[in-house]
Amino acid sequence: MKISDFQTKDVINIVDGKKLGQVSDLELDLRQGRIDSIVVPTVSRFFGMFGGGNDVVIPWRNIVKIGADVVLVRLDDAKAYRTEESEGGGR
Repeated sequence: MKISDFQTKDVINIVDGKKLGQVSDLELDLRQGRIDSIVVPTVSRFFGMFGGGNDVVIPWRNIVKIGADVVLVRLDDAKAYRTEESEGGGR
C-alpha cells in the first residue's frame, strides 16, 4: 500500500461513528521500520488552507481495519489523543 492510497480513505471512529477526516500524514518509527501513527487534520485545517487547527495523531494500535474506502479506528475519547499543537511542534 502506498501513502497516497491512505490519503484517499476516510477515517471513521467506530466508537461513535463520526468521520474524523482523511489521513494527511504518517509518523514513522525509523528504528523499528514501521508506521507509528496516522495524522488526521481537523475540519478547520482541511488541506492546510483554512486557518489554524489541530491534527489528531492516532496511534497505529488504534486502527481496527483498513478497508477499500475507509480506515476504521477506535478512539474512546478523541480529546485524549495528542495533537500537533499540544506537542508544540510544527511541520
